[in-house]
Amino acid sequence: MKELVEAIAKALVDHPEHVSVKSIEGEQVTVLELRVAPDDLGKVIGRQGRTAKSIRTLLGAAGMKLKKRFTLEILE
Repeated sequence: MKELVEAIAKALVDHPEHVSVKSIEGEQVTVLELRVAPDDLGKVIGRQGRTAKSIRTLLGAAGMKLKKRFTLEILE
C-alpha cells in the first residue's frame, strides 16, 4: 500500500524526490502519512480535495481485498 500511494504521489507532483510515505501500523487501522514539498501540496490535495479523496477511495478498495483498513494523512 505504501508503494501504491508513493507511486501515485510521485506521478502528480513536480518534485518527486521530496515524496515520502510513512506507514504506522495500528490494531485495526494502518495510517499512511504522505509528505510532499510545500509547493506540491495543492497538486496532491486537488480542487476541493478531489484528488485526495480519489487516493483514499483507492486505498479503501485495495484494503478490502487485503481485509485491512487504511487511512491517508497528507502532512506539510
